[in-house]
Amino acid sequence: MLPNSAVPDESPLKFIDRHASRLVRSHRLLTGRDLLPPEIPDEELGAHLFGAPFVVVSHAVAADPVFNYGNQAALELFEMTWEEFTVLPSRLSAEPMHRDERARLLEMVARQGYIDDYRGIRISKTGRRFFIERATVWNVLEESGAVIGQAATFGQWTPVE
Repeated sequence: MLPNSAVPDESPLKFIDRHASRLVRSHRLLTGRDLLPPEIPDEELGAHLFGAPFVVVSHAVAADPVFNYGNQAALELFEMTWEEFTVLPSRLSAEPMHRDERARLLEMVARQGYIDDYRGIRISKTGRRFFIERATVWNVLEESGAVIGQAATFGQWTPVE
């Protein structure tokens, strides 16, 4: 199954490599910080980002965006397979009472380019709730500079009872 924003004749691995490059480049451009060590060759970014010890997720620009990327840490935290995660509307990663807050956050990111130190409660497929802390959320840019989505990364979360 192709990720939801992949080109139809593009292999999933080619999409992941291209998208990882966009995520890393956009993060560096907007925040001034490296998501991965800068010495990693472009052709290895996809593997390094997918196996990173921190969560990275993204969705495309849409009225009701659907996740188009989640690394292994994200898939494990949300208790989903790649196929399940990449068809999930990203709003469903938050409980209904937290969705307005999430929408405001994404609007702010769209205007400012990124935000640091986001905190919020998310929910896994099985209903397990967790509190994310110190998340960075940023706009994903294509090579022309156009915004094609938004991404988030965080390395800290706490189960919520």
